[in-house]
Amino acid sequence: MSALWILTLTVALNQVWCVRFSQEPADQSVVLGERVVLSCVVFNYTGIVQWTKDGLALGSGEGLKAWPRYRILRALDTGQYNLEISNSELSDDSLYECQATEAALRSRRAKLNVLIPPEDPVVEGTPELLLMAGSPHNLTCVTRGAKPAAHIQWTKNGVPVDGAYHSTEVLPDRKRVTSRSYLPITPVDTDSSSNFTCVASNPAVPMGKRATVTLNVHHPPTVTLSIEPRSVLEGERVTFTCQATANPPIMGYRWAKGGVLLEGARESVFVTTADHSFFTEPVSCQVFNAVGNTNVSILVDVHFGPILVVEPRPVTVDADSDVTLNCKWSGNPPLTLTWTKKGSSMVLSNNNQLHLKSVSQVDAGQYVCKAIVPRIGVGETEVTLTVNGPPIISSDPVQYAVRGERGEIKCYIASTPPPDKIVWAWKENSDFHSPYNCTAWNSFGPGTMIITLEETDIVPVGIIAGGTVGSSILLLMLLLALAFFLYHQRKGSRRGVTLGKPDIKVETVNKDTHSLEEEAANVSTATRMVKAMYSPFKDDMDLKQEIRSESDTREEMSHATYAHFNTFSRAAQSQQAPPNPALPSPGDYPGGDCGLLDSTTQLPYENYGYPSQYASYRMGFAPPIEEGPAYEMYPTGQGPGPGPGPGPGPGQQSPEVGLGKYGTSTRFSYSSPPSDYSQRHTQRMQTHV
Repeated sequence: MSALWILTLTVALNQVWCVRFSQEPADQSVVLGERVVLSCVVFNYTGIVQWTKDGLALGSGEGLKAWPRYRILRALDTGQYNLEISNSELSDDSLYECQATEAALRSRRAKLNVLIPPEDPVVEGTPELLLMAGSPHNLTCVTRGAKPAAHIQWTKNGVPVDGAYHSTEVLPDRKRVTSRSYLPITPVDTDSSSNFTCVASNPAVPMGKRATVTLNVHHPPTVTLSIEPRSVLEGERVTFTCQATANPPIMGYRWAKGGVLLEGARESVFVTTADHSFFTEPVSCQVFNAVGNTNVSILVDVHFGPILVVEPRPVTVDADSDVTLNCKWSGNPPLTLTWTKKGSSMVLSNNNQLHLKSVSQVDAGQYVCKAIVPRIGVGETEVTLTVNGPPIISSDPVQYAVRGERGEIKCYIASTPPPDKIVWAWKENSDFHSPYNCTAWNSFGPGTMIITLEETDIVPVGIIAGGTVGSSILLLMLLLALAFFLYHQRKGSRRGVTLGKPDIKVETVNKDTHSLEEEAANVSTATRMVKAMYSPFKDDMDLKQEIRSESDTREEMSHATYAHFNTFSRAAQSQQAPPNPALPSPGDYPGGDCGLLDSTTQLPYENYGYPSQYASYRMGFAPPIEEGPAYEMYPTGQGPGPGPGPGPGPGQQSPEVGLGKYGTSTRFSYSSPPSDYSQRHTQRMQTHV
């Protein structure tokens, strides 16, 4: 009862004298190892004051023997009872309370937060980290024992780097934390010698602690290939320079062109002479070290004239077909390409291909593909277009002979494919001013031409020489005569060959509708030589030029069907009779005795395109002759004749050939198989003139 009275009295006195805390302890932070003071001021109180730590009384008095780092700082005149903690430790991290025991007063609880800086961070791989260029890697930084957990920032050569991710681990004391940071990188060759720094900081060390690692990035050589000069003409010298950096150091160089190793080129500089191949075949520099190698290529801007890349090939098509001719050139600077037909300046195409629609025999011939490289050069090539069609005959419609002399009528035939049969037809009433029909067949149909033989006179040439110069002129004439003789010897040897197509049939139609016996009494006043000359492609130009020299009445013309050669014709080509569709094919002629048609199987004369008033004729079939070069001579006359004058009398023979016009035959031996157009016959060609 007495105690209750004392307490009541104390409260009353406190209220009277107003004992209170004028300053209470506040939450504070202190860095590990530093001094900290917790404040406590009690107004109008002179009794005992003590501090508690986590509810445990520390004791009273200025010196706390159980806590040597703790001390109460008292100032009685001001009522101050502060708690000083020296050299703070992690164990000081607690709740503190100030108590005025005699006045039964307690302050608020204050939190003392002991800050612990992180340990020095460690970057894995320090001080130098060996990496391979292009291989991803995670840089790792670890810092331990921080309170609170450390914040980690990465820098590269002093510049902050983002993209890192972090993890933390609480230590067993449940107060300190270990922090880790991972920075993913993919190093490149330029990252070699770069410094990556890990900065770990918390409130205890605001400036942070640092750890740095230096990258050593191994990489194959980094190569730069240059050329001097950048543009060259073909044949000029050019210098290639191969600049390279590598880690580890460069071990050597190799040079190649178009993938082919250049022996002897082992330095960083290569000097050579450029040609057109450098424009399409790159020059490469290969640099190698212990890690690997790098190959860099470059093309040279070589200026060169046109070079044919794709050689055009001859093309053979049927009439009315579409055809494409190909031609490809290369040149630098870029070239201009044109297609023209030989002998014409009209540009048909500017592309690598020439497309022709529905070609005819007129379209056949040589086509020129020309390439022009500005300021450099020009190139051209030719491609042959052959159009299959009926034979084309391009002889002179009027030919000449001297009365009483040996005469020749020549028929030039251009045919693709080669002719299967050639037929001559003429009247027997007169040598001169009579139409001679030359007709040729192939698988596409016939071609026909009517030729007229006209009479001409021999023009004598006199040479009058003065006495002083006569000997010189005579010598000159002898030399010319010798040259002329040798020239004709060569020409005669060429005309003496046989036909190149072994199955061509040559026929002569040289009789009226009457039988041979009825006309036996008539004798020609001159001998005629009828020739059919055929060339499918080449080797005919020289021959035709030789033949042309024999007559000055022809002029040269070009015909598309000949493809590789020229033909000869006169301006009167319009006199040529067009092919007659009614003309029978070679297989339409049945054979008779000795290869002659009888009177019931005559070929009407009008079927050759003659005027209707001419009489009909028989056909004489001949077996094929042996193969030979171009232009063949089909002799269908008697050969050289005796000249003008009356023929031999009845029962007599010509002194040179011994054959009459109607009663005898000219015979030609051969070694070919039997003709398809006749029945069994002897191996000789019979031609009645």
